[in-house]
Amino acid sequence: MKELTGNQVRQMFLDYFQSKGHMIEPGASLIPHNDPTLLWINAGVAALKKYFDGSEKPACNRIANAQKSIRTNDIENVGKTARHHTFFEMLGNFSIGDYFKEEAIPFAWEFLTSPDWIGFDKEKLYVTVYPDDEDAYRIWTEVCGVDPSHILKTYDNFWEIGEGPGGPDSEIFYDRGEKYDPEGLGEKLFFEEMENDRYIEVWNVVFSQFDCRPGTDRKQYKELPHKNIDTGMGLERLVSIIQEGETNFDTDLFLPIIRAAEKLAQHPYEGEYKMAYRVIADHIRTVTFALSDGAMFSNEGRGYVLRRVLRRAVRYGIKLGISGAFMYKLVDVVAANMKDFYPYLLEKTEFVAKLVKNEEEAFHSTLANGEKLLNEELAKAEVSKTLSGEVVFKLYDTYGFPLELTKEIAGERGYTIDEEGFEAQMAKQRERARAAREDAQSMASQSADLMDFTAPFEFTGYTTMRDTGTITGLFKNGVRVSTLEEEGEVILDRSCFYAESGGQVADGGVMRCAEAECVVLDVKKAPHKQFMHHVQVKDGVLKEGMTLQLQVDAERRLRTMANHSCVHLMQSALKKIVGEHIAQAGSYVCEDYARFDFTHFEKVSDQQLKEVEALVNEFVMAKYPVCTEVMTVEKAKHSGAIALFDEKYGDEVRVVSMGSVSKELCAGTHVHNTQDIGVFKIISEESIGSGIRRITAKTGYAAYQEFVSEQDVLKNIAAQLKMNSLNGVSEKVAGVLEENSALKKEIGQLNQKMMVLKADDLVSHAEEVNGLKLILEKVSGLDGQAMKNLAETLRNKCEKSFIFLANPGEGKVTYVCACSKEAIAKGIKAGDFVKLAAQMSQGNGGGRPDMAQSGGKDASKVDEVFALIRSKL
Repeated sequence: MKELTGNQVRQMFLDYFQSKGHMIEPGASLIPHNDPTLLWINAGVAALKKYFDGSEKPACNRIANAQKSIRTNDIENVGKTARHHTFFEMLGNFSIGDYFKEEAIPFAWEFLTSPDWIGFDKEKLYVTVYPDDEDAYRIWTEVCGVDPSHILKTYDNFWEIGEGPGGPDSEIFYDRGEKYDPEGLGEKLFFEEMENDRYIEVWNVVFSQFDCRPGTDRKQYKELPHKNIDTGMGLERLVSIIQEGETNFDTDLFLPIIRAAEKLAQHPYEGEYKMAYRVIADHIRTVTFALSDGAMFSNEGRGYVLRRVLRRAVRYGIKLGISGAFMYKLVDVVAANMKDFYPYLLEKTEFVAKLVKNEEEAFHSTLANGEKLLNEELAKAEVSKTLSGEVVFKLYDTYGFPLELTKEIAGERGYTIDEEGFEAQMAKQRERARAAREDAQSMASQSADLMDFTAPFEFTGYTTMRDTGTITGLFKNGVRVSTLEEEGEVILDRSCFYAESGGQVADGGVMRCAEAECVVLDVKKAPHKQFMHHVQVKDGVLKEGMTLQLQVDAERRLRTMANHSCVHLMQSALKKIVGEHIAQAGSYVCEDYARFDFTHFEKVSDQQLKEVEALVNEFVMAKYPVCTEVMTVEKAKHSGAIALFDEKYGDEVRVVSMGSVSKELCAGTHVHNTQDIGVFKIISEESIGSGIRRITAKTGYAAYQEFVSEQDVLKNIAAQLKMNSLNGVSEKVAGVLEENSALKKEIGQLNQKMMVLKADDLVSHAEEVNGLKLILEKVSGLDGQAMKNLAETLRNKCEKSFIFLANPGEGKVTYVCACSKEAIAKGIKAGDFVKLAAQMSQGNGGGRPDMAQSGGKDASKVDEVFALIRSKL
């Protein structure tokens, strides 16, 4: 076996396919770009979905990539098994309507077996094929020379996920030898498809040739107009075989992380502790890459997934005797280990480590809450001595308590857990994830008409809002038509209408000629980069070959341009005022406003917002010329231009510069000079997720209207304060608030005195019931805390007492109950009675046995509540 590092294996794969005429597609961000159906990029093909579904045309129909991926549907198996991961790299070669089985199969065989490449022993390789796929079987046996005794035919070898492209596939397995076959079953493990560690799947080659329709017999599936190849080979598995590691974790992709973690722990990487180290090594890779790609911890979506992954790792760190935050110390180990192929990780290390540390420290309080819930549930299960599956799952899913931890704590106290119930909840979760995954990965069948439409196109909208264009194609729901009388899509040889992209909305306007007129409702990009105008025909009939006069809605475009330019200036101002770590996380630009999302740990202070707004307006008034230049991506980045991390760029890009204060890669439309923006006004600043802030702003007349609106509010306040000028309004308002606070304090003191008098009166009229002093009373003018204070005063003044107060108001009622220790000894608990009252009054609440509070919506039930309490006492 050759001695190869993980980095060498990855590069060797890319070099091999480049030698076979493949374009090497740079790995995409883990966060899907313009694909809301996916939570994460979870396979090599997911990053190329735009090519397979026909929405974009690749520069080359032969593609290869090394794609970082995240899958968390089997997270509970990570660390337990030899090959499960949440983060992994998928090596893949793809054909978009180019080569098919005749080349795909020999490619895989040559790469794995040739001495020039991986050099596996051919006798150690086994293959699976779909029984009806005679072509694949023939190529494996006759072209590659695979012995038929090493081929398994199985109907499982058919790739389809929902509706869309799919087809038969072939898998390649490697025989790791008798060392991984303790029972000596040999080939039986492979041919009977038994779970084992001897025959390891290395590569899956999918022959995507059918339009799959679930519910239809496969033999009735229609052939796709373009047959594709989609392959996937896990780097971690391949490296494990080459380096002869016991598991994927025993390779140079993971061991540096494990060794670093060992230095923080109290137990070595051996025996029962191996699982904990493997969980930590896998999960810190996931967290480091995901955060570096722009994800953030949060309570939903991918942020919640990251939070769960980190929590699980922290709990396993505790098993190793690690106290306090530690995962953040491993971020730089991951970056250093992967820097050869992912150098950007080094730039993000400090930022990512800070995020991880903050999240770890926050989790320790979550951990305490989880332990509190566990203790409460154990107390409730005192009779059955069994913790329900629902509770165990909640501890696992919400608080990050692994099943083993809950089981261990429960066992120490003489409890068992309902593992079947827990597994049932887990099964439900997996089914939800599976359904979501199938829906996400299903690709729409290609529109052959649009895929085949290659007419040349030129966008002229950077320099003009009026133009002429000749119709080269008409479409209705993706199908090419010869005429268009109603709603549909129009493609021209040239157009000045901007197509929606980069966060900027599309232009609107009209297109007309002597025979027809239509309104442009939207503009999108077609697979071959032409602009596809979604139109509503208002008059006549559109026909291919017609030349139309094009008129963009100029006012809408100009306002959109100003808002887009202000986003660039705003990012520069934020970097200068708030910090260089500010990075764009998204944007939306239309004629009415601009929205800018960016990475930041905390709320931007009012003073900082004031300074950002002032600086942007300073840029506006500086009359900086706005210049554009087309250059290579490398030259643009070298010049200091800001690029979106997860954006995909072509060989050449457009760089937009505004004086010396802003330079960004951008294909949007902009003003010619910053003074064209007029004026800039920040409308709001808010959080849209952990570590992500959003600023909404306006420009021009819309911004002026905001200033006027704020001025009107100030004038109205001045008028109510009987002031003739705005001068001194702030001081006057402060004085009113101070006076109001003093009056509230005085009222509170008076209420306290009245409460003492009220308490003495109530005690003197207390009833004797079942050996207790009973006080049932309606009170008014008191809030919940004042009612509690009064109840406590009454209890202190009246031994052996039960106090129940009600404060009925309009559409609501508040209850407070206090019990002396003698009442509690009789089994009378305040929490039980306020719950009862709340149920009768359409409300809820509770509390301790000695003091409790509740509320309800139906104040008319107070007398019935009092009557029921008397009867129960």
